[in-house]
Amino acid sequence: QVQLVESGGGLVEAGGSLKLSCAASGTIVSINAMGWYRQTPGKQRELVALMSRGGSSTNYVDSVKGRFTISRDYAKNTVYLQMDSLKSEDTAVYYCASVGVSTPTEFYGQPFWGKGTLVTVSS
Repeated sequence: QVQLVESGGGLVEAGGSLKLSCAASGTIVSINAMGWYRQTPGKQRELVALMSRGGSSTNYVDSVKGRFTISRDYAKNTVYLQMDSLKSEDTAVYYCASVGVSTPTEFYGQPFWGKGTLVTVSS
């Protein structure tokens, strides 16, 4: 099986920066796409940023374009989210996701999720 573990959340003042990390563990051969979603109470989980394997396709929600940067370390099966110029509306639980995971014996089409890390931006 595949497990995702996020780190890097916390409390930051508006205008500040945080960097989230998410490491995927297990007998992984490759991961097609990795990304970040976020959710606030009473709202649906929304895509924040997603990067395909090799970085040929990167997508951001409009509200974070120019402020957040997603990157991947393929050797470590890790995805990062650099968040700059944070705003109070960025406050949420951030979840890491991986899609299209291949192991030596299986291909998993369904996404795997981390447990989430809380980001709180104070105004």
